[in-house]
Amino acid sequence: MIFRRKQRTQPEAELPAQHVKQPEVGTKTTLSFHPDWQLSPEETYVYRFYHEQLPPLQPNQISISGVKLVEYNDGFVAVAILRNTLPKPVRFERIRLLLLDEDGTAIARKEFDMSAFGELPPMTARPWRFLFAAEDKLVDQLPADGWKIAFELTPRHRLDLEESWEQALSAKQRQQLQALVDSVPPPAPGEVNFMGIEAKQLPSGELGVTLLIRNGSDKHIHFEQIPLEVRDHAGDIVARGLFPCHLEVKAHTSKPWTFLFPPELLHKAEPDWTSWKVTIPSSPAQSEKQETPSSDE
Repeated sequence: MIFRRKQRTQPEAELPAQHVKQPEVGTKTTLSFHPDWQLSPEETYVYRFYHEQLPPLQPNQISISGVKLVEYNDGFVAVAILRNTLPKPVRFERIRLLLLDEDGTAIARKEFDMSAFGELPPMTARPWRFLFAAEDKLVDQLPADGWKIAFELTPRHRLDLEESWEQALSAKQRQQLQALVDSVPPPAPGEVNFMGIEAKQLPSGELGVTLLIRNGSDKHIHFEQIPLEVRDHAGDIVARGLFPCHLEVKAHTSKPWTFLFPPELLHKAEPDWTSWKVTIPSSPAQSEKQETPSSDE
């Protein structure tokens, strides 16, 4: 949940002259500090003031609210308060945070390891400092006020079909591909991998290999060429080649594609297809020395 702070944030040693208390609606939390934090009475008072200014939550919520931004070398620190109104403690492993300006435009993004944060008890709030590097900024200048911070949920991984595939596949085939994408865990954040769907020996002598190219990153990925190596159940190389292509795989999507290995790039006459896998060759240069096959839409 996103909470807007319209007023300019105050330095730790300075507070507004008047304290306007929020109406008592919803669920309030109790402020607690991490055991390793050593705070002065003045700092403790400031954090308590910020906590009291936050609007109450509804039951069963986890919230993060921005307090202030502090420039730090080439980056900056975002101070925020995390709150938990669940009836049980919460432990974060990794969280993705997004900073937004007053208009809702993203100004910074980063994923954080929260192992040091520990456990957030039920009905409590805890301040935390998040260090952003210069490369995490999406704008040149951060706003002095009006900014907000939010959890960025990873988009649902989905199927992405080229127009030629959309036209060639039946509704049932599209549903089967979507079910396949939904049935396997999505790639790890930032990971790009290849998942084999079908390997088929064609009457022409070619080996047709259909893959899902899976993009777990936040950015679209463009391929100009893809080196591929197919291994069978015994671990033997069945085929290896370098495929020129112009493929775009959108962020958080899987795209099916078929690659055709001509007979001269096949290395094993009778593969064991009990199981098989496709990987990037450990020495892509070896693939470049071979004749390049074609990819088939």
